[in-house]
Amino acid sequence: MVTLYGIKNCDTMKKAMTWLNDAGIEYQFHDYKKEGISEALAQAWVEDLPIDLLINKRGTTWRKLPEEDKADLSKEKAVSLICANPSLVKRPLLDIGEEKHLGFKPEQYQEIFA
Repeated sequence: MVTLYGIKNCDTMKKAMTWLNDAGIEYQFHDYKKEGISEALAQAWVEDLPIDLLINKRGTTWRKLPEEDKADLSKEKAVSLICANPSLVKRPLLDIGEEKHLGFKPEQYQEIFA
C-alpha cells in the first residue's frame, strides 16, 4: 500500500497528489497536521531516513524552535520533536512499503513508479 504523508494545504503536497491521481496510483493520505504522528511511526522514519533530510530545517517550525531543541539532534530527540511538531517533517513523505521518499519532483515519482 502506498501512503502519502503531509499536510493537505501544502502546494507541494497538492502537486504530489495530482501526479499520483493522474497516474492512476492508489494511495492513502495521512494528514499529519490533523492526525499527528505516532512515536512508533516517527521512530521508524528516523531509522529509515537521514535526520538531516527528514527534518525540514528551512521551514518556520524549525526556525521557531528554541536553540536547545535544535542542538545535538540525536535520533531520540528527533522522534520527540517530530511527535510534538509534525510540521517538521519534509513534505511529502511517500511510503511505498520497503522504500520511503522525501519531497516531490515529477521525474522522481516517474522513476519510483516505473
